[in-house]
Amino acid sequence: MNSVRCAKFSIGQQVRHRVFAFRGVIFDVDPEFANTEEWWTSIPEEIRPRKDQPFYHLLATNETSHYVAYVSEQNLLPDDDVEPVNHPSIAEIFEVDDEGGFKIKSAVAH
Repeated sequence: MNSVRCAKFSIGQQVRHRVFAFRGVIFDVDPEFANTEEWWTSIPEEIRPRKDQPFYHLLATNETSHYVAYVSEQNLLPDDDVEPVNHPSIAEIFEVDDEGGFKIKSAVAH
């Protein structure tokens, strides 16, 4: 019997990668790995994440660029930086709430 596992992080949450120097805002969650086998095997085996965990789609940013990242739960940490993630697509998907957090726009939610 498969056990149901809840995602540790939520849509709109600001996170950072455990190993690599980037931060992001979660805009979607897969309950388990849902990318290509080619993508998964391209990750060096010694740091390759397990497939049986939530994977998160992030609007990510580092010191030099903005991009979309797909990251396993084991490789994410909450980002307590008071400076919000500055990604050009954030305004398309999120509104900023009264506390400065990201709330998905109702027109985008599905």
